[in-house]
Amino acid sequence: MADNFRIFVDHAVGHGRIEVVGEDAAPVAAAVWFPRTVPLPEPHDYDRRLVAACGEWTERFRVLDTLFEKHHPAEPHHHLAFLAVHPSRQNEGLGSTLLRHHHAELGPDVPAYLEASSARSRALYARHGYQSRDPFHLPDGTPFWPMWRPAGSPV
Repeated sequence: MADNFRIFVDHAVGHGRIEVVGEDAAPVAAAVWFPRTVPLPEPHDYDRRLVAACGEWTERFRVLDTLFEKHHPAEPHHHLAFLAVHPSRQNEGLGSTLLRHHHAELGPDVPAYLEASSARSRALYARHGYQSRDPFHLPDGTPFWPMWRPAGSPV
């Protein structure tokens, strides 16, 4: 799965933002954002890289991509693709630090969007002004909750 994340991290270098907490060589938390205020190209050589990264699980990741795109809002916004904190550093507020930093830079006119994958992550995002929408489900029943943070929400 790390190789799949690498595709989007590489894409964010040219078309998004990567924000980290910790040393560059050893970050302990990271957020990957894409500005969906302009058209966003697909990652370079995506199909080939997806197969190389996911192997026998490729079709499952394609289904995930399709579902995420189907439920993605059309309105201009910033999309939080990934927020990760090293397990040894969780519950220290590092994810909140990354969220507050990016929200402060959005300004009053840009909303934000993400897909939450658990009740715990939904609670974190709700504390930062995200409003949960109806969940969608993977074929195996795994839920994801689209969450929207309106423009002008307090930081």
